[in-house]
Amino acid sequence: MSQDRLKDRSHFNAADRLVMQLDQALRTLIPGSVQAARPSPAENLQDAELDKADRQHAAGLMRINHTGEVCAQALYQGQALTARLADVRESMDQAAAEEVDHLAWCEQRLQELDSRGSYFNTAWYAMSFGLGAAAGLAGDRWSLGFVAETEDQVCEHLRDHLDRLPPEDQKSRAVLSQMVIDEQAHGDSARAAGGAELPPPVKAGMQLMSRFMKGISYRL
Repeated sequence: MSQDRLKDRSHFNAADRLVMQLDQALRTLIPGSVQAARPSPAENLQDAELDKADRQHAAGLMRINHTGEVCAQALYQGQALTARLADVRESMDQAAAEEVDHLAWCEQRLQELDSRGSYFNTAWYAMSFGLGAAAGLAGDRWSLGFVAETEDQVCEHLRDHLDRLPPEDQKSRAVLSQMVIDEQAHGDSARAAGGAELPPPVKAGMQLMSRFMKGISYRL
């Protein structure tokens, strides 16, 4: 998303932004509706011959990561809707645009693994949008801190998935490796912009919710 477009969006009123939020939600939730600005890191890699168990396991892990990107879109959109400062709102918009690549890459990899996204993505999106909006209402420092902590936890589970992927699945590994780099950069940017350190109980609650979502998304 260009800086000019971001500047244009800063002049839209609340109703305009709500319409754009709905449009973004539909693009996120309808398979095949998003296109990556960057080619997939796995584009030029050979797909391995995985047995049924390994293919299902890799698909389960990639489904979790696809769900995570659905949630990331919702979180950023919710925060952008309620952010008080225009530059913070634009920062959330920009981060959401960059996360589109991850969403498209995970969706593509799921298709290659003969699988699909979570049946509960609509519910995950709605819940995450609400959390993002609440974080924005709490204040921009807390909203940015929420981004930083979210990205820290995402990087942690991505690294865990890299360890758990079938060794032969280099395509999924390439996607997740690039995602770790991008997510770390988003977290660092949020802290540099003034993100506050979240209280330990909030961090623990986020981890608990993440485990719940991952447990369901792996299978459904």
